Amino acid sequence: MEIDGIVSAIVIGIVIGVLGRLVAPGRQRIGILWTILVGIAAALIGSWIATAFDVADTDGLDWVEWLIQIGLAAVGVAALDRSRPRTRR
Repeated sequence: MEIDGIVSAIVIGIVIGVLGRLVAPGRQRIGILWTILVGIAAALIGSWIATAFDVADTDGLDWVEWLIQIGLAAVGVAALDRSRPRTRR
């Protein structure tokens, strides 16, 4: 993977992670780095799923692929938030 592929994966991961975080219900107590990592993973897995169902390459924007990726990011953010121990203040 070349540097432009890494940079684009990070940028797409940021966008997907933030959108997934906005879609996930409630307040999430995870940091921005975790959000980005979940977004990158969701983008990669979502692209693979979209390719498997033959909806990855469509005319114009790939809305179905984006929805899959955002949904995966929301699930990932919510799962990571729930796996963290709650702290009392």
